Amino acid sequence: MWDLCTNALDTAKLRGASYGDVRVMHLRQRDLTTKNRQVGTLAQSESIGLGIRVLASGAWGFASTDRLTREGVAACAAQAVSIAKASALAKRSAVVLAPEKAYVDSWQSPLRKDPFEIPLETQLALLLAADTEMRRVKGVTLTETNMQFRKIDSWFASSIGSRIHQRKVISGCGIAATSFQGEEIQKRSYPNSFGGQHTLQGYELVESLDLMRYAPIVAEEAAALHSASQCPEKFGTLILGGSQLGLQIHESIGHPIELDRVLGQEANFAGTSFLTLDQLNRLKYASNIVNVVADARLDHGPGLGTFAYDDEGVPAQCTDIIKEGKFRGYLSNRETAHLVGLDRSSGTMRTESWNRLPIIRMTNVSLLPGTWDYDDLIADTQDGILMETNRSWSIDDRRYQFQFSTEVGWEIKGGKKVRMLKNPSYSGITTEFWNSCDAICKFDHWTLWGTPNCGKGQPMQTMGTGHGASPSRFRNVRIGTAFSKQ
Repeated sequence: MWDLCTNALDTAKLRGASYGDVRVMHLRQRDLTTKNRQVGTLAQSESIGLGIRVLASGAWGFASTDRLTREGVAACAAQAVSIAKASALAKRSAVVLAPEKAYVDSWQSPLRKDPFEIPLETQLALLLAADTEMRRVKGVTLTETNMQFRKIDSWFASSIGSRIHQRKVISGCGIAATSFQGEEIQKRSYPNSFGGQHTLQGYELVESLDLMRYAPIVAEEAAALHSASQCPEKFGTLILGGSQLGLQIHESIGHPIELDRVLGQEANFAGTSFLTLDQLNRLKYASNIVNVVADARLDHGPGLGTFAYDDEGVPAQCTDIIKEGKFRGYLSNRETAHLVGLDRSSGTMRTESWNRLPIIRMTNVSLLPGTWDYDDLIADTQDGILMETNRSWSIDDRRYQFQFSTEVGWEIKGGKKVRMLKNPSYSGITTEFWNSCDAICKFDHWTLWGTPNCGKGQPMQTMGTGHGASPSRFRNVRIGTAFSKQ
């Protein structure tokens, strides 16, 4: 692989590139699903190719190929330089890269059991057994299960001398039960909605989820929601479970801190951002107890945004985003770092595949744990609603006004959970919402959740991000409007 990388960089230099980086990527994936005790998906695939990014005449050019011969790679590199020179005719200013050292390294994400060495029959048998358990519950109409596995090998080389090999193994698993009664649909998912939990682990993730234990619980709650009380419409106290708070972080903190969105260089799917450059180190983003970081280091946990080096060859870092409520940092790359006074990229450039250009992406954007024990938080809440597991979300194209609904809610009265609520929802304005946070649970209740399906770019790239969170409380939140009767 290194010979291919060297060939690409040598060709780019001969053609006039002042800088180049190249990545060969080998991607393997396995997907299994069931629906109503029947096999839905059983697929395995792989892809291998090379992408090269160059600077020539002060502008970027990118090209990719799966023709991994000396001739094919040389032609790809020459095309990238030609594109850069053509782009330079319309450039507003020359690209300036923040300096970075050269690294020669190899890294592999930790795992105990390689999911690709576990027989398909074993994995499918577990999903079918969990599916069957959910179907035993009266009132359940639709049962679904899934597993997803990814193994990604990348070889990165740059004209400054870096040579980096990384291997990541990603596992995901989840189950869901849906109940149709009359015109109403209720659903419960475990351990999270939209595919469950996804982490940088092996098959040990699946084993840790104990699907057979939770399958009947998920099904019983889905059926029970039909007879639950409707979530009231009011301004009140809200407690969010960790997985829902993870998505709240993703949408109202993660996307607006992407510096390419702030600068107007990217607006597909998630829009732009309200976090203009003048707000850095000035905006009171949240209450004083809120601390948020973007942390790609393995020390933070095996998240979908964890790696050793990004796709510009910049080492993984921890960046303060919100510190004691103040807005402190963006997600930057080597090209944009100087625009916010940084002398180095924050290491957030990533690409979905060998045929896609690296772009700024969230790493693990996490709310750091607080000091509360979960039981004490519930006991301290005299009148509130606990909401768990996302059902839907909507947020404007500047990431400022939002509305979320969850699969289940629980009314809290006098410090106790007293009844289940259906169709819970809440809405708000990003900074007002985060400034209303008055309690965050401690590390014992903190989970690094995986969001595997974040879309960005044109053509779209679907990437995984991580979001650590523990249950937290928010005051004076608008509750229950999404499903209110007009």
